[in-house]
Amino acid sequence: MTINDNVLVIQKRMKEAQTQSARHSQPNVTLICVSKYHSVDEAKEVYDSGVRHFAENRPEGLIEKQQYLPDDIVWHYIGSLQTRKVKQVINRIDYLHSLDRLKLAKEIQKRAIHPINCFIQVNVSGELSKHGLHPDDVKNFIQEINALDKINVVGLMTMAPKMANENEIRQTFVELRQLSETLTAEMCQLNRPLQLSMGMSNDYDIAIEEGANFVRIGQAFFKG
Repeated sequence: MTINDNVLVIQKRMKEAQTQSARHSQPNVTLICVSKYHSVDEAKEVYDSGVRHFAENRPEGLIEKQQYLPDDIVWHYIGSLQTRKVKQVINRIDYLHSLDRLKLAKEIQKRAIHPINCFIQVNVSGELSKHGLHPDDVKNFIQEINALDKINVVGLMTMAPKMANENEIRQTFVELRQLSETLTAEMCQLNRPLQLSMGMSNDYDIAIEEGANFVRIGQAFFKG
């Protein structure tokens, strides 16, 4: 299959999942191509198939792709962002999906020249190998960073456990959705519902069924 074929398959599965979504009134889900580990030419094929949101997890990869790909791409940074690398990245991106500590938020506040749309990373599954806040700590964290005008909290992000069955994956996404609903209801500084960044190549349909607004897909675009 070509990359264009893969894009069509992904879009079809997304539409099917939306009909089963826990958020029946949710707008269209944003499809993000995670282009890390793939060439500029491969990313351009995805772009030519109509995708406009791309994600990288290393400053070097982001800078290289931006140098050669069209200017109308919306750029996302995923994966842990080291504080010392904030200045290389933060004014090149539209979304950060891995805000998980006050030190990082303060460095973004220091370096950003415009507000950055941020997803707070939540470690719903409690895996030691994953970054992210414990769900019980998210409310206090939002309150801590509320005064930082370069941080625009748009939602929550999580990843399902790697070695998990469908029920465990679904439960992870359900818990993030429920957390977002609780926080939106309780926190007056959140003037709109928190969006959800969840779902990757192996589980994006489940994530959409449970209310995802953004899905981060890599290998499903590029498989042969």
